[in-house]
Amino acid sequence: MYTYESLLAAITVDAGREIFNPATGELIGRVPEHTTTDVDVAIARAEEAQRAWAALSDDERVETLGRVADAIDENAEALAELLSREQGKPLNGPNARFEVGGCAAWTRVPAGTPLPVEVVIDDGDTYAEMHYRPLGVVGAITPWNWPMMIAIWQIIPSLRMGNTVVSKPSEYTPLSGLAIAHVLNTVLPEGVLQTVVGGGELGARIVESERIAKVMFTGSTRTGKKIIEASSGNVKRLTLELGGNDAGIVLDDVDPQAIAEGLFWGAFINTGQTCAALKRLYVPDAIYDQVVDALADVARNMPMGHGLDEQNVLGPLQNEMQFDIVDRLVKAATAANARVVLGGDPDYDAPGYFYPTTLVADIDPENDLVREEQFGPVLPIIRYTDLDDAIAQANALDVGLGGSVWSSDRDRAREVAARIQAGTVWINAHGTINPFVPFGGAKQSGYGQEFGVAGLKAVAQPQVIQG
Repeated sequence: MYTYESLLAAITVDAGREIFNPATGELIGRVPEHTTTDVDVAIARAEEAQRAWAALSDDERVETLGRVADAIDENAEALAELLSREQGKPLNGPNARFEVGGCAAWTRVPAGTPLPVEVVIDDGDTYAEMHYRPLGVVGAITPWNWPMMIAIWQIIPSLRMGNTVVSKPSEYTPLSGLAIAHVLNTVLPEGVLQTVVGGGELGARIVESERIAKVMFTGSTRTGKKIIEASSGNVKRLTLELGGNDAGIVLDDVDPQAIAEGLFWGAFINTGQTCAALKRLYVPDAIYDQVVDALADVARNMPMGHGLDEQNVLGPLQNEMQFDIVDRLVKAATAANARVVLGGDPDYDAPGYFYPTTLVADIDPENDLVREEQFGPVLPIIRYTDLDDAIAQANALDVGLGGSVWSSDRDRAREVAARIQAGTVWINAHGTINPFVPFGGAKQSGYGQEFGVAGLKAVAQPQVIQG
């Protein structure tokens, strides 16, 4: 079992790229600076290991992945501390310990989900079965916001289906990617999981390689489009979870106090740095002020600070780039006379990329803070008088990862949910995911599904045997 110190020592190098704590600016450690040649070597190793891994029975792979989940549990506190120091998220709340717990859960469920041979037709004249075969080597390119759990989402189903994996963590959170891979590799056979760290050129090499059968990517729509173009040479399989700007619609029959905490965590989980977070909230005029006030009461009591302080549940933005985006969008809103209910006043001289929890009310629905994905601790709250107009505004953007409807009448909420153009629409919650439930985006939020049986099938080659 690792301590934080021993885990860090196992994955860092004496000379390499420096990684700093986004809450304090302090040096955490140094990581290797891999090259495209290192990517090629990693792919070759994974390709060689894949034959033996695929030759194992499904039961043998499942048993191995069960031991992987145990290893994550055994090293959970070391992983959580490293994650908190590098990504910035606090240990407590739905943050670092929560994420590491999710890594174990999202290992056990894909490993334990039955995927029997499907009899497609058996009518006396025709008999056909659907099988799911390994693809080969899967490239997993992961983001900086949930760097361990999203890696697990990509790696574990791929391994379960007999593939091997070359993983590239975000250059902003390479330690987290290296750490979770290191723990997995204490159990996995040699070569089955390879990890390379570096910039976008490494990801491009993975995507372009003809020896990579499939790419799984979570990140921006802009990068996703580049991956689509680069993968066309060999018709590479893709699963893309891309940008989102999720809308929530409050109906006029709710109790504002009853939904306030759910709204808060829907928007501010991981300090707003979540693809499927609530990023724009539409509230009817009749209860607008009550909802804003109730949400502000919850928000002002949520402590923000250094992630290793046990009382904190909100942390810094992970990097300066994201801080600047959030700051720019709030300034654009205030310049257009939107009302800042809470926050909006960062201390630019303080250490760390802390942006205060911010609620912006009475904002024009065409304002940049509404139309662009802020990906931080800021929520614009848009007033509406006509529900049809609110639904049209929610659907007006070219993204559709998630959405939510808030109502005391579940049937009415379902009717509204059916009209929202998004891959997942939650009722009286936002962003709650489950390893059994398929998840994926609509429109330019990507394509392909993860989780559940659909997620396993997405990392396999379907093969019909007839006769």
